[in-house]
Amino acid sequence: MGAHFLAIKDMAGLCRPYAAHKLVSTLKQEIGLPIHFHTHDTSGTSAASVLQASDAGVDVVDLALASMSGGTSQPNLNSVVAALQHTPRDTGLDLDALNDFSDYWEAVLPFYTPFDTGNRAGTAEVYVHEMPGGQYTNLKEQAASMGLSSRWKEIAQTYAEVNGLFGDIVKVTPSSKVVGDLTMFLISRGMKPRDVLNLEPGTASFPESVVDMLRGGLGQPMGGFPPQLVRVVLGDEKPLENRPGADLPPLDLEKTRAEIGENISDDDLYSHLMYPQVERDFAAFKEAFGDVSVLPTPAYFYGLAPNEEISVSIERGKTLIIKLINIGEANANGQRAVNFELNGIARSVLVDDKSLAGEKKTRAKADATRENEIGAPIPGMITQIAVSAGQKVERGEKLMTLEAMKMLTVVNAPVAGVVEEIAVSVGETVEAKDLLARIKV
Repeated sequence: MGAHFLAIKDMAGLCRPYAAHKLVSTLKQEIGLPIHFHTHDTSGTSAASVLQASDAGVDVVDLALASMSGGTSQPNLNSVVAALQHTPRDTGLDLDALNDFSDYWEAVLPFYTPFDTGNRAGTAEVYVHEMPGGQYTNLKEQAASMGLSSRWKEIAQTYAEVNGLFGDIVKVTPSSKVVGDLTMFLISRGMKPRDVLNLEPGTASFPESVVDMLRGGLGQPMGGFPPQLVRVVLGDEKPLENRPGADLPPLDLEKTRAEIGENISDDDLYSHLMYPQVERDFAAFKEAFGDVSVLPTPAYFYGLAPNEEISVSIERGKTLIIKLINIGEANANGQRAVNFELNGIARSVLVDDKSLAGEKKTRAKADATRENEIGAPIPGMITQIAVSAGQKVERGEKLMTLEAMKMLTVVNAPVAGVVEEIAVSVGETVEAKDLLARIKV
């Protein structure tokens, strides 16, 4: 078929040591292609899987420098190199050099501590929920943002049950995110996966990723998705049966480039095509703050301490020396004077102190006993409103979209009628059950 390599992609780290040996040795007997083994160390035993695969003759494995290894990352490169020294499979890599590299990244890691949501040690729980490494940490962060960290065990079990609801699918980006999105949707609404099939078809506000996948947006697994689940989510809509991109019209790259900005780079153009909202948000951030990638990482994440000095290279041959002197008290407008030196010259700017923002807006809650009052299914931010007051809507019609940690949830009309009130605006943040809209029946 033209393949040059066969890759075993074990994104959740589920391939146990003796299974790895059996799999690789059997493949070696059957094919002549080099075999590449990719795994994660979520369970804490994947280094043993790599060594067993090595013993069976695997050609390539993925590992991480010691300080960056373990957990949802890859197994420890330094330790595996040491384990294979003086054996027929000695890697020949310089262990002293690898240890030096590891020491460098050991010093860098603390900068990113607030973003490290992985386990401190391996866990056999992965064999139950089967979350890929990237999904595992993302879902933990999403649970924390929704105030559900204490329910992690329930979330992990629900993830496994949602996977079964979908028909035990291959879970890798983006399908793993869909499983995670539905998991958090159900947890936040107090629903069990088995109860999803009892819902009336086409009425529930499922996450957009779930609707898209069951519609066929990611393709179809062999035999299709479970028909009853498809009907509950899509209602009378028929899913795609062919390749999702087969019916797309040809894309005019230059026309698209002109529509979003003549001078954008190819990278920006392709980012816009694949992730339009993310690219728009990034472009707006860059327009407001410039190229923050030139800042040292600690300065970007945590700011400067008084009398701390940094150097910033903004272009070839042009370096700025910045020293923070102090930050003044807030004025009546909620602004603070930031006093600093720029290349030895004293400067001062007024900066809004966002921590002094006014009291949080109190929102009315939707009355769960009234079908015409639509409440937020999850906490999140309003990213799109598809209707306006006075507009006629049909039951199941899209009203608006919420976003929570990259999970988009479509809110549909539970009844037919006329939109009486839209209680939110795009960009506003809502809590679960906050009133979003009313429909006059």
